[in-house]
Amino acid sequence: MQYIKKEKLDQIKLEPNNMYVVIDFDRTITAKDSEDSWDAAGKMLGEEFVNKSYKLYQKYRPIEQDYTITYKEKNKAMEIWYQSCMNLYYEYRLTKQKLEKSVLESGLKFREGMQEFLKEMKQKEVPVIICSAGIGNVIEIFLRNKNCYYENMYIISNFLTFDKDGEITEYKNKLIHTMNKTIKGNLPEEVQKKLEGRQYKLLLGDTIEDKQMIEESEIPNTITVGFLNDKIEQNLEKYKEEFDICIL
Repeated sequence: MQYIKKEKLDQIKLEPNNMYVVIDFDRTITAKDSEDSWDAAGKMLGEEFVNKSYKLYQKYRPIEQDYTITYKEKNKAMEIWYQSCMNLYYEYRLTKQKLEKSVLESGLKFREGMQEFLKEMKQKEVPVIICSAGIGNVIEIFLRNKNCYYENMYIISNFLTFDKDGEITEYKNKLIHTMNKTIKGNLPEEVQKKLEGRQYKLLLGDTIEDKQMIEESEIPNTITVGFLNDKIEQNLEKYKEEFDICIL
């Protein structure tokens, strides 16, 4: 089922030469029942790692989906959750080899129709910016393995680094999480140039915070699509209000 604000779609006519795509990864490019990219990175780290990671998910995922708490509360919770997950990779000594094997054996899977959508954007030379609070290495490995990592794509995400022996090194960048991910200030000049003259955007995400991937001033020139995967009764009216297209 889907809800559409027809008047917005009548106002904005998306054409291959006047638009670009800004899209989330986990539960947007991937299916709602797909494994998360954070979990997919650590499948080779043992049962204890999995249990600790799942406990963090049980604690913080409901907060991520709760639109009754303040921005400050949610932002703090997301900072703690993402840093705790990152710490587990160091505690259980994630290596580059384990990461790559983990992704290939993971439960990551595409949302229905998404492979075809990404291929069409490539064929029509529409830039696609993947903006994710997940693990960038996982996204890249997954897309390459599915032959869907195209030259029109650029990924903004948390990229892990490894030394010459494949051991994980300290993560020195600011962690990207649900509340702070944005393309603003995160695009190289050569990518930014490719977006010049493209006045319209198609934004796709599964949380209301995904709208922050672009600046608020750009929303009038953007068709926003929200995938409401969970807590439908609780959040449906909010999603219908926030997104131009809401898909259950």
